[in-house]
Amino acid sequence: MLISHNREKLINAAIYFADNTRHCGKIKLIKLLYLLDFEHYRQTGVPVTGLEYRAMKMGPVPMALFEEWEALEPDFAEAVDIVPEQVINYVRETVRPKRPFDDNHFSRRELRLLAQLAERFQHDYSQPMINVTHAERGPWDAIWDNGRGNLERIPYSLAIRDDDAHAKVIRDSAAEHEAIRQAQLH
Repeated sequence: MLISHNREKLINAAIYFADNTRHCGKIKLIKLLYLLDFEHYRQTGVPVTGLEYRAMKMGPVPMALFEEWEALEPDFAEAVDIVPEQVINYVRETVRPKRPFDDNHFSRRELRLLAQLAERFQHDYSQPMINVTHAERGPWDAIWDNGRGNLERIPYSLAIRDDDAHAKVIRDSAAEHEAIRQAQLH
């Protein structure tokens, strides 16, 4: 039986990124989560948080989190504060942790990816990250398709490139994991 800790991982990933990067607002957090999920899926066939991402002009968006943002559920609200900061002509929201990061449900690979992403984008605002999340022929770009794919789901499978030496093994692993998950739903 698979036990999902996706929600705990999502909340703790938010804590980790808020604690280990500067300028971590909603958009930067969304981009970091996307990069975490799709890179982990590319390597293993399984996302970290299990969020479903949709293609929007601003990039890949985990709709459940995006919709929850204005009124966080109690578990999320107990873990982070969203602090509005006035910046010249707009208000930027900054995510601030309320409690320490809990690595209990993360694998070593997941922890390594969290650390790598936090280090890579530590000082960036969300704008420079667009080059990575909007990469040509990347998952978002394939679905966005110059706006024709607006709000379409971005399949994790697009993270696995056909020329990847381990593509077949990862796809098989992903299919097996999905079959187990589906069997538990019934």
